[in-house]
Amino acid sequence: MVELIKVSVAYKKEWYALRDIHFKVDKGEFVFLLGPSGAGKSTLLKLIYMDIFPTSGEVIVAGYRASTIKRKEIPLLRRKIGVIFQDFKLLQDRTAYENVAFALEVTNTPRKLIREKVMEVLADVHLSHKRNAYPYQLSGGEQQRVAIARALVREPFILLADEPTGNVDPEAAEEILSLLRDINAKGTAVVMATHDLELVARSGARRVILEDGSIVEDKTPIVRRG
Repeated sequence: MVELIKVSVAYKKEWYALRDIHFKVDKGEFVFLLGPSGAGKSTLLKLIYMDIFPTSGEVIVAGYRASTIKRKEIPLLRRKIGVIFQDFKLLQDRTAYENVAFALEVTNTPRKLIREKVMEVLADVHLSHKRNAYPYQLSGGEQQRVAIARALVREPFILLADEPTGNVDPEAAEEILSLLRDINAKGTAVVMATHDLELVARSGARRVILEDGSIVEDKTPIVRRG
């Protein structure tokens, strides 16, 4: 589904954001990308949705290869991928409903279907009652849930979350993580980048730790049940 093979990314001649990365995400998997700022987490996510391309190595996503994908095919790939960011990236002059609907309007989805799908995902993130609110009327956690709904409305096979809890309080962070786990339980793969070790400490999900552009650990903890 997603595979990076011997991938390196050099932003400058002697400076590598990622070096010789081997990374794979299977269908329906939940993966935490851990590491400090500058470790390479965001770069790795950008490779998956092909916002950037490797200096060397190969990136394969849903059958598309970074080495051979055509420019016109990139939007088609991105329709299969949900992406959420730390800073929400909501349109400030549109309501929660309109922000989510916009993701379908740009692909000429019929209006009736747009309404059905938007209301469904807003219910999934527990924001049906805030559908007419503008971003400035929502808390940070609520804005992030709108962003999650927008990412989900096109039914992606994978959701990429780049520090999604970075701008919210601890309680909202727990709610967002719980929501991502619920989404994953329904079959959507999730890759979440974070440097918040406490947030993932109780999770049994796979953890990939990056340091200075290299993967230094990749394991799924054993969860003991008493």
